[in-house]
Amino acid sequence: MTLLEITFFVCLLLVGYAYLGFPLLTYLRSLVIRKTYRCEEITPAVSLIICCYNEEAGIEAKMKNVLALDYPAEKLQVLVASDGSTDRTNEIVAGYQNDQIKVLELPRAGKARSLNAAIRQANGDILVFSDANSMYARDSVRELVKPFADLSIGGVAGNQVYSKNYDEGAAASGEQSYWNFDRWMKIWQSRSGHVISATGAIYAIRRHLFQPVPEGVTDDFVTSTRVIAQGYRLIFNPQAICMEPAAGAAKAELGRKTRVTTRGLRAVWCMRTLLNPFKYGFYSFQLFSHKVLRRLVVLPILVLGMVTPLLWNEGWFFQAATILEVLFLGLALVGCIASMIGKKPPKLISIPFYFCMINVAVLMAILNLLRGHQVTLWNPHRGGLTTPTS
Repeated sequence: MTLLEITFFVCLLLVGYAYLGFPLLTYLRSLVIRKTYRCEEITPAVSLIICCYNEEAGIEAKMKNVLALDYPAEKLQVLVASDGSTDRTNEIVAGYQNDQIKVLELPRAGKARSLNAAIRQANGDILVFSDANSMYARDSVRELVKPFADLSIGGVAGNQVYSKNYDEGAAASGEQSYWNFDRWMKIWQSRSGHVISATGAIYAIRRHLFQPVPEGVTDDFVTSTRVIAQGYRLIFNPQAICMEPAAGAAKAELGRKTRVTTRGLRAVWCMRTLLNPFKYGFYSFQLFSHKVLRRLVVLPILVLGMVTPLLWNEGWFFQAATILEVLFLGLALVGCIASMIGKKPPKLISIPFYFCMINVAVLMAILNLLRGHQVTLWNPHRGGLTTPTS
């Protein structure tokens, strides 16, 4: 076997494990190992934290959504941390301000500082974190707090669902397909131990487990995984539902994914202690497979793309592999064109496009890290909002 062939099969093995082997292993483990926990109808004091920047287009819908939540008003504190908003965000929230809802008009300093400032004023035993464009089902907070009846549970990740009537482009379709699959991964992981991390749209932790978030990292990843680092379980409750719009225009989404991945890689480095399997067991394996290998798998993908055509004369297998690569890239290109003209292609096209876009974003994030670029401020790209029903 030649060096090129060895390189091909090693890279193929890495890519295959990242996208197929690890999910299969996660599923099989969930069938063999079951770790249950207790859920009860409880109503602890909750602080709902919403960090925002220039959200005038949707913040009123969010306030109405908060007021419609099925949770005792006297037990629910709502803190809206406005990170130097220059539009009407503060004015709109101020119109809803009362003993329950408070707006914190903060100087522009980044989400981490705004989040830390809000927590300092939180009085709930449970902290619930939400994006400004996340529309909660009426019973979402009740569902989030149920598992906290079990003292071993330190954090609960909620179920982020994308609205179907927003953005018909290829990026949106690809993102929805990805998150549908990721939801199953979270269910399997939670059954047998810990979910890897929570999404910032909807999750909760015990107040005493919160630690100030450093700048330049993905705050939801760091905050939720610190629950595990402190010896508690982080689980997923699919019944705690919020709805968000899917991806926007491909160009804007590429920039967002690049920023998120840059912060995400820094966040893994920040929480690198969790990669110690002697202390955190299988969770360390999960974290490495999903948050490190899955992101860096773009490198063996690039090597495959360069090596495979060079093996054309080595037999039908490599010829077929080359043809499949060209076909995949062709479909991704069609998806890119469809996105540029605002058309929604079938999943056969949108998935290759989204896959390629994500990996381009990872490459750009790696370059950011190599040149020491840190993403502190954020400018959310928002679309329409949809309020879910229970």
